[in-house]
Amino acid sequence: MSATHSPATAGHGQHEASKFHIFVQLAMILAVITGVEIVLIYIPLAKWLIVTSLIVLSLVKFMLVIFIFMHLKWDKLFCTLLFFIGLSLAGGTVAALIALFAGEDSKPLTTEETSAIEYVVRAA
Repeated sequence: MSATHSPATAGHGQHEASKFHIFVQLAMILAVITGVEIVLIYIPLAKWLIVTSLIVLSLVKFMLVIFIFMHLKWDKLFCTLLFFIGLSLAGGTVAALIALFAGEDSKPLTTEETSAIEYVVRAA
């Protein structure tokens, strides 16, 4: 028996090896971005610049992870669209909750306001 490889088997091994190299390169890129984020925290810059930079770097890392590690790059477009629809709904929900609980109405009542409410309730 000969130990020859069929072309389909050899091509599959090369495909897996190229994916492995992509994953290793992506891990290195993510490590560098994480290092930049850590260093950025300690640099004396304006707060808005640091926060904006951290958000942008986090979004870049997120996009790299979902497209490569979660295999969205190799999936059908429909699956990717479903993922982003769910992501946008979740993001909208978080933004709405932050807006809801960050407003003036969500602050605790002072003693004067509490007394006024109790007075109105007793009078009714």
